[in-house]
Parts: sequence; C-alpha cells; structure tokens
Amino acid sequence: MYRLSDFGSFHVGGRFVEVRGQPKRTVWFTETASHEQDPNGEFLIEQVYVQYFIPENLKFQTPLVLLHGGGLTGACWETTPDGRPGWLHNFLSQGFAVYVLDNVERGRSGFCAIEDVWEGQPIQRTLKEAWDIFRFGKPEDFVTGMPFKGLEFPLDAMEAFQRQFVPRWTSTSQAQVRGIGDALKKIGPSVLICHSQGGFLGTKAAVENIDIIKGLVCLEASGWPSFSDIDGRVAGKAPWLILLGDFIDESERWRDARDEAAELCRHLNSLGGNASLVSLPDVGFGGASHMFMMDRHSDKISEWISEWIVGSCAD
Repeated sequence: MYRLSDFGSFHVGGRFVEVRGQPKRTVWFTETASHEQDPNGEFLIEQVYVQYFIPENLKFQTPLVLLHGGGLTGACWETTPDGRPGWLHNFLSQGFAVYVLDNVERGRSGFCAIEDVWEGQPIQRTLKEAWDIFRFGKPEDFVTGMPFKGLEFPLDAMEAFQRQFVPRWTSTSQAQVRGIGDALKKIGPSVLICHSQGGFLGTKAAVENIDIIKGLVCLEASGWPSFSDIDGRVAGKAPWLILLGDFIDESERWRDARDEAAELCRHLNSLGGNASLVSLPDVGFGGASHMFMMDRHSDKISEWISEWIVGSCAD
C-alpha cells in the first residue's frame, strides 16, 4: 500500500491549425438547444495528456514515465483486465514517482476532428487480431479459445481487455514523437518505460532528448530509431533494457522483432553503450504474453524491472 503526497495532470505540446472559408452551421446540443457554430479559426491539436503520481514514501529522485502501445491508452497501466493493481500501483508502492502518458490522438489527449489534417482514417483492433499479435495463442485457435500452453494472460477477462481498445491513426507518428518529447522535457530527467508501438515512438523521442533520459525499458518495441541517429554520445548516455516475452518462436512477426532488438543491442554496445536483451522466460517469467503489465505475474515482472532500474539508472 502507499499514500500520495501529490497527484495531478497536465497537457503539453501540440500545434495550431487554422481553418478559413468554411460556412457557419447550426449545431444542436440537445433537442431544444442549438448554436450557430463557426468552424473557422485557430485550433490546437496534437497535445499530450500526462497524469502524475508522487508517493509519500518517495525513495528515488528519478521518476518513471509509462508510455502505452498502439490502440491503447495510459489506462493499460492502471488496473489489469481481471481487476488486479496495475504497474502504476506497483511502481508507486516501490517508492517511484510515476508519470502516465496518453499519447497524441489517444485517450484524454483527444483527436483532431478537422478533415484532411491527418492522412487516412482511424483504425480499430479486433480481439481476433489482438489474439494473434499479442501472442495469446495460434491464430487458428482463436475460435476455440485454445491458448499457448502456460500462457499467463487472464483470458477470462478478454472482453474487459477489449474495452480498452481505442481508434488509432497510422499517419501521426511524427506528431506522437514530438508530443512524447514535449512531455519528457517538462517532466525532466526520468526513466522511460515504453511498450510496443510506444517502444518505437518512445525510443525515437528519447534519442532526440537523450540528455534527460536516465534509462530506457523497452517492452517488445515494434521498431527502433534509425541506427544513423544513434552515435556514441547517445549510446553512452543511458542504459537500455529490452524485454521479450514468451512464445516468440510461434510468430514470424516476433522472431523478426527479436532479431531487430538483438541488432540494436549490438549497435549500442559497439558504441560503448549498455544495452541488454532479456527473454522473460530466462529470468523466471514463462508464459508472458505481449501484455506484460496485464499477465498474472505482472507484479513480479514489475518488481524485477524495478530492481534493474535501481541498480542501473535511478537516483
């Protein structure tokens, strides 16, 4: 258990978009209340929402920043789909201050409703797609619900998990990297824990703002910064911990991701960096799905990560 000494939120970043030449229109807020709305003017878009939590038993000066993956929001860190405390609470109990992001166009950051500002249409994930990508079981076993043997994800809470899915755009990566960078600058020196798409976006933002990064924990990132952007100064500034779950060999997608992660570690270490690629089953966490923070042993995984942070990069 823990008590908070402070708790709050802020929005940061974004840019202005100006709309001109559009006709006014009547908008009905209720059946009896209308308003003549002018769609022209300057609108602020692409901001990032950050919620922060400071425990009374603060043991470390370096806060943790939690960045969600694709089609999800910061809610994924709060409570597991089957009702257990999420990593937010685990890390607070361990004495860390924690900042949780909703990235651009997700959750409380909101999305841009102005046409033609973002290319393409938003997409949404089905549970069938999640079953495959998140390695709950073989694609052909989705209908029967037969998981991989030893899977630790709580499959009895799949519907609750699906309620966390939100629409996402595929054309906002630059805005998202910029928004993460704006958040990191406001938060200051910190350890970034980033998951899946957030691993790709977060590490790019971290490389661009490496002077305030104390460490990186990458949970099955979906991609990496260009190696040409990682020089000796970047590599040597902060340690990297790259984690992979179980059942990697069951998926070509994740076998390729493992190879890419290994190549990144070799590149960082060749430049004098400190990068480690760790398979969770090798350190006692068999059955880990792509959703580490929701698996039944998620609290133990967070404790293991905390020990690495304390030993490698926390003040």
